[in-house]
Amino acid sequence: MRPPEESFCAVDEVTLCYETFGRAEDPALLLIMGLGMQMIAWDDDFCTGLAERGFYVIRFDNRDTGHSTRFDQIPPPTLTELTRRRLEHPAYTLSDMARDAAGLLDQLEVDRAHVVGASMGAMIGQVLAAERTARVLSLVSIMGSTGSRLSGQPSPRVLPIFLRPSPTDRKGYLERAMKVFTMIRSPGYEADPERLRAMLELSFDRGNSPAGTARQLGAIVTSGDRKHALARISAPTLVIHGMADRLVRPSGGRATAAAIPGAHLLLLSGMGHDLPRQLWPMLFDVIAANARRAGEPAPGSGPDPAPNSDGDPAAFGQLDELDQDIPQLQ
Repeated sequence: MRPPEESFCAVDEVTLCYETFGRAEDPALLLIMGLGMQMIAWDDDFCTGLAERGFYVIRFDNRDTGHSTRFDQIPPPTLTELTRRRLEHPAYTLSDMARDAAGLLDQLEVDRAHVVGASMGAMIGQVLAAERTARVLSLVSIMGSTGSRLSGQPSPRVLPIFLRPSPTDRKGYLERAMKVFTMIRSPGYEADPERLRAMLELSFDRGNSPAGTARQLGAIVTSGDRKHALARISAPTLVIHGMADRLVRPSGGRATAAAIPGAHLLLLSGMGHDLPRQLWPMLFDVIAANARRAGEPAPGSGPDPAPNSDGDPAAFGQLDELDQDIPQLQ
């Protein structure tokens, strides 16, 4: 896996590392990654595929990951604080991370963008759309939740591995990370362990920070239940969630869609807490279709997806009108 072509910009006290794909004159699409994951978790081919659909794609390292600013001067929350969901001195909140995203758009002279977030990135995207409604043209929330303790909680079989101390050596990090991703991956789709390992190796080389991941988890916990705030979102929203997600269970997606006015819910059988390559063409289609709901210049639809018979929404044909052609899949 190639190292990213990095650029940097200052947003208040934070320096963000980012990379872009496509033409700057095309509609901007901001990709926000999840807990402890770097921008390279948005695969190069995934970003290129979206750029080929007519988007100006922007990916970046959240604060405390990769080559963006680390907050190592602030101790990470303790396990007791996280389990009790009460942090005495949180380093920052999801609102601060959403402000980073808005500041990156400012630096790139992007007034409004389509936003796609995965896992914690979905939560940051939700906060961005709720608190800065004028900046978000459309929102796709993937594998996210509202922050409620009543929905989207991890499977009891998955949680223990996330509570164990994370190794700091390269071999230990890779072994643990491969085990975690194997546990939460999409069981209905073919795995690509070699590509996953290459991404994890590059992530470690760019800078592994268990403390940074803990501070990000603290931001999620501190931000609490955002259900009422999500009611302020006015951007066309599509919520995507895997029915086999063991880390953020499908109730998190259902709750998110219920909280956002006019949101559409797409539940995918066989999908876990990752983005299987076999789903990318469909994801490109629904992201572009949701973008067109914004009523402003947006990319075309690209080629129509081929029907299939295993519950994939591509079987429902033309995606030009999301309202009519993407039903809820239960």
